[in-house]
Amino acid sequence: MYLTARTRGGTEYIPKFLTAINAATCIGCGRCYKVCAQGVMTLRGVNEEGELVEVSEDDDDDDDEILRKVMVMVDADACIGCGACNRVCPKDCQTHERVEA
Repeated sequence: MYLTARTRGGTEYIPKFLTAINAATCIGCGRCYKVCAQGVMTLRGVNEEGELVEVSEDDDDDDDEILRKVMVMVDADACIGCGACNRVCPKDCQTHERVEA
């Protein structure tokens, strides 16, 4: 049995929650971050060693150690399963799944 939710009108549905972001295909555009009202994701840099590193808030790209940027999950438990992030992702790099109740 899956976890269910209800619409404002009372219709029951089964939400699909964000469970993973494929860093190999993510382009770090930030579209998913902008539509997520729950703070599930954040932007990180990928350095020469392939490690995730903090990105400066002033969006100054003069940091030579960052090769590219990707989105990562920082609070998966905050996801409400609305799917807004998946609808705006141009690379379809997210995995959404139903959760067992």
